[in-house]
Amino acid sequence: MSLRSRITGPEEQGSARPGREDGHLVAVFRAKLLEEIDLAEMSSLATADRRARLERVLGHIISREGPVLSGAERTQLIRRVVDEALGLGVLEPLLEDPSITEIMVNGPDAIFVERAGRVEQLPMRFASHEQLMQTIERIVSTVNRRVDESHPMVDARLPSGERVNVIIPPLSLTGATLTIRRFPRAYTLPELIQLGSLDEHLLMLLAAFVRARLNVIVSGGTGSGKTTLLNALSGLIPGHERIITIEDSAELQLQQAHVVRLESRPANVEGKGHITIRDLVRNSLRMRPDRIIVGEVRGGETLDMLQAMSTGHDGSLATVHANSAEDALMRLQTLGSMAEVQIPFEALRDQINSAVDVVVQLSRGADGSRRLAEIAVLVSHGREPFRIATVSRHHPGPPGPDRAAPGWFEHLPLPRPVADRLHLAGEGVPPAFGVTDTADPAHVREALA
Repeated sequence: MSLRSRITGPEEQGSARPGREDGHLVAVFRAKLLEEIDLAEMSSLATADRRARLERVLGHIISREGPVLSGAERTQLIRRVVDEALGLGVLEPLLEDPSITEIMVNGPDAIFVERAGRVEQLPMRFASHEQLMQTIERIVSTVNRRVDESHPMVDARLPSGERVNVIIPPLSLTGATLTIRRFPRAYTLPELIQLGSLDEHLLMLLAAFVRARLNVIVSGGTGSGKTTLLNALSGLIPGHERIITIEDSAELQLQQAHVVRLESRPANVEGKGHITIRDLVRNSLRMRPDRIIVGEVRGGETLDMLQAMSTGHDGSLATVHANSAEDALMRLQTLGSMAEVQIPFEALRDQINSAVDVVVQLSRGADGSRRLAEIAVLVSHGREPFRIATVSRHHPGPPGPDRAAPGWFEHLPLPRPVADRLHLAGEGVPPAFGVTDTADPAHVREALA
């Protein structure tokens, strides 16, 4: 997008219930700013320098031509005009707020954000539907996409890393809807302990699983912290291994030196050039990976991932949307059946029993907290029904005055075969868990298949 088109973008989108006079004032000073600056010179500056230059020039214009404003009003006017020129107007301060993880615009009159796991509505709005559409067009044009009646849905990742989803009328009956998901910095497992997502004993167990090259599926609902945990678990992989990550929208932030990041690609405006997760999983097998990390499986690529896990790529990680450990296994079976190859469910069950070692189930509490709800290991073999042994579960406590319900973690013995795999890899079983040689019905349960 050219600098001129950005500076002459949509009219003022306002803050708390802006009026026509506010929008007119911003439009006037944006036009004056355009007359004063050298576009060629501005294009050569870095973003931060460009903003500083525009603020300085606009300050001179306001001093020279008025109106008379207080210090706070002057600062706000400069901010709003420059946000319109370089950024996304009313959304710009939200994108700069590190406490906001999600921005949800439900038409021009309703803007919601998520902070600390809780959703709240903000007292701000767009001036009109046209203003919102112009902002959406500005966003999607940065990734060479377009949105109109022939392409009413867009799902993309911005160059700055945010995931953006847009859906407009006639599909959206509430007006143009914009959702921006921001990804926080990568958390380590010790930091997740401080947040109450797990405890020290679970950290020791998860570290042993990853270092012993067990295949781990991270399961949970939307917003339960699957990507955050997957990123933290990946930090336990030895630095000398070759890791290939495969994602729809690149979110993982691995710190190892030998990482290859792959991202799927949607079709272009002509409907061509679509590269799926399955294409990338298949190609990754030709890239000599030590481990494969799939951001989320949601289709036929599940079969390719399972085959990779059971044919020499131990220690791989993936996430899946599911509400329980049993549901995760059933969903893997269903997703695997979506592949072009028609495989009986019994054969898929065999693939899953052979490939998956551990299911880590996450949950999101009523207080907005994200916790490790259960760790279950598969103890079934071949085509027999799925059987899983719970080795850890979280028991929520009663909510306190601040709605927080920390609860406590229960640790259960590991089945002997799993403990033996850890010992063969030079990893010990954390003392809090122990080992059991019996398939206690209270400890091992069958998932319907």
